Amino acid sequence: MPPRPTTRACYISFRQLHIANVPTASSYNTEPNNLLNKVRVLTNRGHLQEALSIFCTQTQTQTQNHQTYATLFHACARHRSLHEGISLHYHMLSHNPTNPFDLFVTNHLINMYCKFGYVDYAHHLFDEMPHRNLVSWTALISGYAQEGRADECFLLFSSMLVEYYPNEFAVASVLSSCFGERGRQVHALVLKLALDSCVYVANALITMYSKSTSFGCMYSDDKDEAWSLFKTMQVRNLVSWNSMVAGFQIRGLGTQAMNLFTQMHREGTGFDRATLLSVFSSLYGSASNGNKQVDDEMSSSLKFCFQLHCLTIKTGFISEIEITTALVKSYFDIGGDIGNCYRIFMETSTCHRDIVSWTSIITALAERDPEEALFLFCQLRREDLIPDWYTFSIALKACAGLVTERHAMTVHSQVIKAGFEGDTVLANALIHAYARCGNIALTKQVFDEMEFRDLVSWNSMLKAHALHGKAREALQLFWQMNLQPDPTTFVALLSACSHAELVDEGIIIFDSMVGKYGIVPQLDHYACMVDILGRSGRVLEAAELINRMPMKPDSVVWSTLLGSCRKHGKTSLAKLAADKLKELEPGNSLGYVQMSNIYSSGGNFNKAGLIRNEMKGSSVRKEPGLSWVEIGNQVHEFASGGRCHPEREVIFRQLEGFVGKLKEIGYVPETSLALHDIEEEQKEEQLYCHSEKLALTFAVMNERSLCYGGRVIRINKNIRICVDCHNFIKLASDMLKKEIVVRDANRFHHFKGGVCSCNDYW
Repeated sequence: MPPRPTTRACYISFRQLHIANVPTASSYNTEPNNLLNKVRVLTNRGHLQEALSIFCTQTQTQTQNHQTYATLFHACARHRSLHEGISLHYHMLSHNPTNPFDLFVTNHLINMYCKFGYVDYAHHLFDEMPHRNLVSWTALISGYAQEGRADECFLLFSSMLVEYYPNEFAVASVLSSCFGERGRQVHALVLKLALDSCVYVANALITMYSKSTSFGCMYSDDKDEAWSLFKTMQVRNLVSWNSMVAGFQIRGLGTQAMNLFTQMHREGTGFDRATLLSVFSSLYGSASNGNKQVDDEMSSSLKFCFQLHCLTIKTGFISEIEITTALVKSYFDIGGDIGNCYRIFMETSTCHRDIVSWTSIITALAERDPEEALFLFCQLRREDLIPDWYTFSIALKACAGLVTERHAMTVHSQVIKAGFEGDTVLANALIHAYARCGNIALTKQVFDEMEFRDLVSWNSMLKAHALHGKAREALQLFWQMNLQPDPTTFVALLSACSHAELVDEGIIIFDSMVGKYGIVPQLDHYACMVDILGRSGRVLEAAELINRMPMKPDSVVWSTLLGSCRKHGKTSLAKLAADKLKELEPGNSLGYVQMSNIYSSGGNFNKAGLIRNEMKGSSVRKEPGLSWVEIGNQVHEFASGGRCHPEREVIFRQLEGFVGKLKEIGYVPETSLALHDIEEEQKEEQLYCHSEKLALTFAVMNERSLCYGGRVIRINKNIRICVDCHNFIKLASDMLKKEIVVRDANRFHHFKGGVCSCNDYW
């Protein structure tokens, strides 16, 4: 759609347009008495140009003109023919300059412009009307509602009440654009006017109350306003059921949505595409963390998804690409087999797989399996489909998940080739991708070259600085912001301060959120403050802050405090944090592992053993430490001990010599971190088996295949880097004269010349 003109510009443009390229109508009978009927027949059959041709070559009475204009304006709106509608408006102004505002015709004009989103010009026509009726008000109210302009919609609806009682269409339109107190006011009016018996209005009320309830809030069957309305409806249609299913879905009440769909199916109500899409979106999606309840819910959701899959095949909906895409996404979200999901998508007829469907399947894969997402991105290019800006943004998201700079640069080059280099959304995606891939220089280059930056741009760059330990740069960038910050801005700033020991700066920023910017701190902000205080040794202050929090601490807050307790030896407080963490996430190994480490570091191996036995008895497994390094076009994975790598023996021989050279320049193994009561020599051997040491050794063995000619070694880890590996790699960067970038579970560490970007504050 072209940019929307101002009222004056739009009005002038009508005098410049004309009906062009309209076919002749010599073959049609154009007697005035038959013209209106012929126009109606042609427009109903989709022959709008032919109808316009007949109309423009025939003289009619004024009454016939009005009826035919109204019919044609309605057809232009229905067939999404904006140019023809504007041209017809110009024709009307040119041929009826003395009487431009017939009520019937102008109502159709207002409706047409509202359908195309030109609400401001529709309002201009409305204001110029000498007389209005209820249809005039309703058409404009509906236009504002469709554009999402809630304030104008509600104000216009309120103004209408001075002159007219609303009909069900006006009420339903205003309900679609308001929620909360405004919605309740409209509901009160509905009851007063006895419109609640209208199924059209009742459906809108269900949607309004569903939108008015926060996502994930505690559900109560007898206090849910949308559900209470639905149960009391005397007459329900399919839209009523769909509205309620969608209402549960948008509030995160997947179980209720699935149960209602089951009831629909049992009662023979039937369903359509909208029903299925809502139910698929309602399926529970979460990665298993060993929690039995989570596993049970996922198993139940997988079973339900399989039943839905069978139902879509039985009813023929599986042939619709929107349904197939939703089905695949649901399988992905609830842990279904990736191979089966891919097969479902590929079995869809090639002629139905357009860029939208490809983008949807790539979106579903981007987070859980970024490598497969990028493979499909390449596949759609091979099928001669042209990615749009959204497809590129999802591909970049996959690059960020895969954390390989090579892929990000490849997609970036395609973005430039496609002419999207000036797109703000894609630039934001590039900032995120390059930051996650470890290249802060390219991240900054993309940000600096942006012609227009929105709040996401600034927040993404602040996050990039925080992720790479550049707290001072993050603070300087914050002072340069020309936009009002939001809660995400302060999460990035506080995170940057927590990684760089900027305690005072972090406290000032936290205090300024409410005092200066009017932003109420949320859980993420408190977690950052607990980290800032705890890392610096002010663990008791961090615990006091948790006690003062206006909301219940979550697992992130307690795990943050637990990490600080381990660092500073606060055993009793650590036990409290670990117990809270185990209570919130019984399947999370972190509480067990951290307490075991704390006892072992203090020499209390008996208690450490008891913790490990408790962990084993609870069927909780520790996440294994893994590291990845990219050599050429292949990513190599290393686990502690290197048991799975085919070159294990060669790597260990190289590592042995490597350790000897580092000891000569000051490397002393941190054997206190070997958490078993064993001989000192065995403790050192345990440390040498850590996955990041093996990955570094293998990278040095293959330095010619590394990026930047081997000058930079990039290693990714799934858990936090330990003190010994941190010291080891710091010395290695000086000895090898290379930059070594390690991304662990928390942040990036840039090692160069024997110094780390975190200044050993990690």
